[in-house]
Amino acid sequence: MSQNPPSLRPDLAPAARITDAPRSGQPTIGMVSLGCPKALVDSERILTRLRAEGYGISPDYSGADAVIVNTCGFLDSAKAESLDAIGEALAENGRVIVTGCLGAEPEYITGAHPKVLAVTGPHQYEQVLDAVHAAVPPDPDPFIDLLPATGVSLTPRHYSYLKISEGCNHKCKFCIIPDMRGLLTSRPAKAVLREAEKLVEGGVQELLVISQDTSAYGTDWKDREEKFPILSLARDLGALGAWVRMHYVYPYPHVRELVPLMAQGLVLPYLDIPFQHAHPDTLKRMARPAAAARTLDEIAAWRDVCPDITLRSTFIVGYPGETEAEFQTLLDWLDEAQLDRVGCFQYENVDGARSNALPDHVPGDVKQDRWDRFMEKAQAISEAKLAAKVGQRLDVIIDDIDEDGIATCRTKADAPEIDGNLFIDERTEGLAVGQIVSVEVDEAGEYDLWGKLV
Repeated sequence: MSQNPPSLRPDLAPAARITDAPRSGQPTIGMVSLGCPKALVDSERILTRLRAEGYGISPDYSGADAVIVNTCGFLDSAKAESLDAIGEALAENGRVIVTGCLGAEPEYITGAHPKVLAVTGPHQYEQVLDAVHAAVPPDPDPFIDLLPATGVSLTPRHYSYLKISEGCNHKCKFCIIPDMRGLLTSRPAKAVLREAEKLVEGGVQELLVISQDTSAYGTDWKDREEKFPILSLARDLGALGAWVRMHYVYPYPHVRELVPLMAQGLVLPYLDIPFQHAHPDTLKRMARPAAAARTLDEIAAWRDVCPDITLRSTFIVGYPGETEAEFQTLLDWLDEAQLDRVGCFQYENVDGARSNALPDHVPGDVKQDRWDRFMEKAQAISEAKLAAKVGQRLDVIIDDIDEDGIATCRTKADAPEIDGNLFIDERTEGLAVGQIVSVEVDEAGEYDLWGKLV
């Protein structure tokens, strides 16, 4: 049984799943979606618009009249991956339109791949449609090409990402997201709720709330009636009856007001918070709040209110100027914080990031050594926490049932693709993907659980 690997990159979305079957003669578009869940939502919106205009969605290069590559520009390694994907699409299909975060640097793309048909930036939906129209004119059949009520989804039917805002107001030195995606722009609450209601009506059992800064949702509205609109949005989403999972929650003080909603069962007891580091000097060089000690107090307060809360975070090791003492502080902090789910990056320069100019860059072998030591500690914490779940009864959602009848599930503590799984390998006859069932945990590994139906 494969286990959740510790090297899993926390910025990646699940692989896009395309199941459309184009009609004969229908113009078709392929889609390669890279990067984070926010980019996957952009891909879904683009494909939904194209489906509404009569285009078919092809799951492979050969069946497509053109291919859209939605790129990632988060790290230099992600940029290289995007360029490789563009090159593969050109080689396999020849007609390629590029969009997404890396599209904010069109010369970078056309310098490597001058034959692409067009380059557009992130969430520039109209420009992508214009490029598709120019490459492959629409030819809709009004009697056949009907838009699904919930739009085109690139995730399994039982869960969906719900993007509530774009952009970010932070100025972290290692990040260029505000340059690529702009400042915080929150979607109207009515629009978010309307989309969520349609998703739940269409069979979605789990809403994964995403943005660049979820806890800042609505703070860009000048005429807002409440100080922190994320609180009422969370309550309203929780009233829909689906699991609601909060991602990318920046640790503002008002996050403590979300936790009672988790204790009440309105929102899943799960917080995805990007702490990034723990040493105050490192955090200052990152231009992040340098209050790691107070963060430990906040974590303790959250657990007092909601003992079952699962905390996930991401960290950067080998940041410029990081000393061995600073790194050891991070390890000691992790020992105290006892986070349930942890992802880790080795620092990389990113074109345009202010951190590139910082002195004392850490050698590659030192970064690798620190990453190994960090993940070893995180793995030990995960293993101990999962071992404590043996004997407990948990609700799980079924993601897959393979040909051998083994069901791959997730508990309320597990987000799709980035966290662990719970496996059921007996009495799975009659179970269905998307079903929520109760299990008793009877075995634990480093990242995954095994259980039996109650």
